[in-house]
Amino acid sequence: MIQELQAIEDKYRQLTAALSDPAIAGQPQKIRDLAKERAELEPVYRKYQEWKRVRKDAEDARALLADPSTDPDLRRLAESETESLATREEALAGELRTLLIPKDPNDAKNVILEIRAGAGGDEASLFAQDLFRMYARFAEKKGWKFEVVDTSFSPVGGVKEAIGEIRGQAAYSLLKYESGVHRVQRVPRTEAAGRIHTSTATVAVLPEAEEIDLKLDPKDLKIEAFGSSGPGGQNVNRNYTAIRITHKPSGLVVSCQDEKSQHRNKEKALRVLRSRLLDIAQREQQAKIANHRRSQVGTGERSEKIRTYNFPQSRITDHRLNENFHNIESVLDGELDEILDRLIHQAQAQALGETGRDPGQAKDVAS
Repeated sequence: MIQELQAIEDKYRQLTAALSDPAIAGQPQKIRDLAKERAELEPVYRKYQEWKRVRKDAEDARALLADPSTDPDLRRLAESETESLATREEALAGELRTLLIPKDPNDAKNVILEIRAGAGGDEASLFAQDLFRMYARFAEKKGWKFEVVDTSFSPVGGVKEAIGEIRGQAAYSLLKYESGVHRVQRVPRTEAAGRIHTSTATVAVLPEAEEIDLKLDPKDLKIEAFGSSGPGGQNVNRNYTAIRITHKPSGLVVSCQDEKSQHRNKEKALRVLRSRLLDIAQREQQAKIANHRRSQVGTGERSEKIRTYNFPQSRITDHRLNENFHNIESVLDGELDEILDRLIHQAQAQALGETGRDPGQAKDVAS
C-alpha cells in the first residue's frame, strides 16, 4: 500500500510542477486537464502527508520513551502523546484505505431518474408520485437542479411513469444506491374499508450519457412531434412541441413533453435515450466480465426489493442494510442522507474486503 501511496505522491508533485511550466501557459485546455487530474489525486495526497507527519511524531515519541536519558518531564509528555498519536495514525490509515478504493467512473455524472408504478394499481401510481417528489426534494436540499423530462399520469392523479434529470456535483455517486424495487405498506386513499395494501414502484438511476460516451446515428432514430397532455389525458398544448424518439435498432422509445420548446424536448429525450443505451451496454459488459458480481448500475438487482415503507408502524426498512429507520415522513420529504450514508459505508467495507484492504488491519498500512 505504501508503494501505491508513494506513486500517487510522485504523480501529484509531477502535475504540480507541470502546471508551473511556462511552456503550457498558452494552452488552456492542457492546463484544465492537468488541474483536473491533480484535483482527483489531491484528497489522497493530503491525507498521506498528514499520515506521514503523525507517524513521524509517533516514532519520535517512542524514541524518547526508549531513551533512558530522557528528561522525566519530557518522558511524561511523550507518554501522554504516544497513545493519541497511535490512535490518530490508525484512523488515518483506515481513511487512506477507503480513499484508495477504485472509483466508479460514473460517480461524477448527472442522473437520469426513471420511476414506474409496479404492483398495486392506483395506489402504486400514487406511491410512484411520492417517490418522484422525494428525489426532487432531496435534489433541492443538495442544491442540485431537478428537471422533469416526462410524466404519464394515472386517473387518480398519481404517475404511471415519471422521468427526471438531476444535475449536480457527484449526483450519481449518491443516488445509484436507490435503484431497485421500493415497496409501500399503507391504507390507500383509494381504499374505503381502511385495509392496508402493499404496492410497489421501481426506481432506475442511470448515469447521464454524453455524446462522447455514446454517439447516436441519425439514421437509427425516428423522431416524431405530438401535442403534450396532462393528467386525465387532456391535451394541454395544441402546438406539437412534445417529442417522441424511437431508436430503431433496439426498439427503445423515449418521450419528452415537459418543455414548451420542441428543441428543448428533443435535447432532453436524446439525453435519456443515450443514458438508457449506455446502461444496456454496461450491463452486457458486466455480465460478460463477471456474472457473479452484479452491480446496481444495471443487472438483476433492479428487480429485487430494496426498501419497504411501512406507514402503520412509521418504519422504513432497508433490506440491504437489514436496518430500520423511523423517520418515514422526513425521508419522503427528501431526508435521505442517513440511509445513503449507511449504504455508502457498507459498499466501502465490501470493497475493502474485496481488495484485501481490511479496515481492521489499518496498522499495517506501512507494510
